[in-house]
Amino acid sequence: MSQLGAKCWQARTNNGCLPTCSPKGSGQTKRWREREVCRYVVCRAGASGKGESVRAASVSDMSSSPSPVDAGNGAGARPLFESSGTDCVHRAERKGRPKITDSLTTPIVQTSTYWFKDTEELIEYQEGRYKSYEYGRYGNPTVRVCEEKIAELEKAEECLVSSSGMNTATTMLLALVPQHGHIVTTTDCYRRTRQFIQTFLGTKMNVTATVLDPSDLEGLEKALTENEVTLYFSESPTNPYLRCIDIPTVSKLCRDNGALCVVDGTFATPVNQKPLELGADLVISSGTKYMAGHNDVLCGYIAGSKEVVDQVKHMQNILGGVMDPHAAYLLLRGMKTLELRIARQNENGMRLAQALEAHPKVKVVHYPGLASHPDHENAKNQMRGYGGVVSFEVDGDLWQTAKVIDSVKLPYIAPSLGGVESLIEQPTVVSYWDQGPEQRAKIGIKDSLIRYACGIENFEDLWEDLSQALDTV
Repeated sequence: MSQLGAKCWQARTNNGCLPTCSPKGSGQTKRWREREVCRYVVCRAGASGKGESVRAASVSDMSSSPSPVDAGNGAGARPLFESSGTDCVHRAERKGRPKITDSLTTPIVQTSTYWFKDTEELIEYQEGRYKSYEYGRYGNPTVRVCEEKIAELEKAEECLVSSSGMNTATTMLLALVPQHGHIVTTTDCYRRTRQFIQTFLGTKMNVTATVLDPSDLEGLEKALTENEVTLYFSESPTNPYLRCIDIPTVSKLCRDNGALCVVDGTFATPVNQKPLELGADLVISSGTKYMAGHNDVLCGYIAGSKEVVDQVKHMQNILGGVMDPHAAYLLLRGMKTLELRIARQNENGMRLAQALEAHPKVKVVHYPGLASHPDHENAKNQMRGYGGVVSFEVDGDLWQTAKVIDSVKLPYIAPSLGGVESLIEQPTVVSYWDQGPEQRAKIGIKDSLIRYACGIENFEDLWEDLSQALDTV
């Protein structure tokens, strides 16, 4: 048995630790590897045998070996591999071996709390001299790997994941917008975000919200110069009309006037667009969609500077909307194929938009990859691909449009987007059925609007199916 293994075993018997390391031939050989590696809940003896802690700060920190992605590079040097596809697979997870028990996948640390050997160690943790975790609401090793990977993909200093995209958005607004504050947002956005701004920030916190068209730069400049605006918040692309703000220009206007620029990049992902590199201060996303990519987990994240993200984290610690470790595992698994899935969904989205634009039963197509889209130039300048969501208006009323929805065979009639299966919906019915025609008209929701979220199926199959459905109009 190695010296470290012997001291670990001695620590178990002498210091009352869990049997996390076992000597060869002890009768527990089947449970423990011959190399005497320590599990996440490691024994309290270090190599010196003096009882110091050897617990890792996160799953990904359990080995001192350099990452193959970064090996051979000094401080400030470019990593050996720098592409979104490689990053999606390896970042934050491949940092040498052994990781716990040489597991290739990041393990799920399914615990609600963490223990300390004595009061002195707990005080060291509280004072930041001992790296560990205290309680599941404040951190988890599996969750932390998610945050590290997303931070790499978004080119951010820090990332915070949460239980859903909506939780991320609301927690961010509560953390950063003061009572009686002022924000600027855009007309085309996710309904629940609009509801939170109007019904909670507006009525309960007396926050003023200036709502502008996504392309209204003059209106934005006026709002910023005439008011003490805390932040500007917009999706890009937006939901459901896929409007794309001019991120560099908007970011500069905000920066010059002391406001934060926050971009919801759910419809783009960091594979297609990196808002922080374009000048934004923060990027948020519903990881439920493309990032996880399999319609089996709810999650969200915010990324940006550590100073600002830490403010949001403090609020999340209070509110409690944290990500579950198993959800973190599913998100990590999904992100490994992110670039592959996005490539197919970009292709399906573009081809579908082009085919729909030429179809006689379609009045207008909303897709930033088309030259006819009002924000095509913005999208072309700041996106690598245009995404898999296509919105279009058929030449018919509410019920004729519903007939198209009911006639498709491949897509599921369901809300959401970004998964491997194609989804189709009529926003009037899915999201706005509780509002009358006049209310829907005020926010631009038309009865003839269809949103099609492309999966990774063969495009010819998707188009053949949608074509026969359009023939019913």
